[in-house]
Amino acid sequence: MAISVASLTSSFASLSFSSQISQKPHALSLVHSKQFSFSLTSKIPMLVVSASVAEAPAPEELETRDDLLKLVKSRLPGGFAAQPIFGTGRRKSASARVVLQEGSGKIIINYRDAKEYLQGNPLWIQYVRTPLATLGYDATYDIFVKVEGGGLSGQAQAISLGIARALLKVSESHRKPLREEGLLTRDARVVERKKVGLKKARKRPQFSKR
Repeated sequence: MAISVASLTSSFASLSFSSQISQKPHALSLVHSKQFSFSLTSKIPMLVVSASVAEAPAPEELETRDDLLKLVKSRLPGGFAAQPIFGTGRRKSASARVVLQEGSGKIIINYRDAKEYLQGNPLWIQYVRTPLATLGYDATYDIFVKVEGGGLSGQAQAISLGIARALLKVSESHRKPLREEGLLTRDARVVERKKVGLKKARKRPQFSKR
């Protein structure tokens, strides 16, 4: 069935479209109760950041260590071995020689302040102060320590045992309170050695049947 172009144009011409557009469309108006003004030239507070590089306190530390070295040599004539009140403490591979003298409660370890030497660790500092605090001698004795071997944790516990043993030479009546706190017991625990064929002391490789 064929449709001619002339018939199609005549059919479209017979169609009529009507549209009515309102001449007065609804208008939407917004009323602001307050007027706000914004200007690009308004002052914005500027944030100023200043940084300064802290100087290394090496000279002060050296002066402090020199002062402590002079103090120890003046207070301990003849060295650690010539002092009457001393004690030796050991823990793991650390060994500490402790000397007690009447003073204000200073603790000097290897010619350095105890807090500086023990890196401000509260647990290690507590190890050192526990024997004196048990007897109420926090500000009665100055402690001079020479320690070597091991780490700081083992050294702190070795110093604690050395102080407790030195306090026994002050008075034998100190033995009971120190013994009750377990401060006179030598802790003999050490790291267990590695075994042949194992990865560590007891850790072994995974078992494979085939």
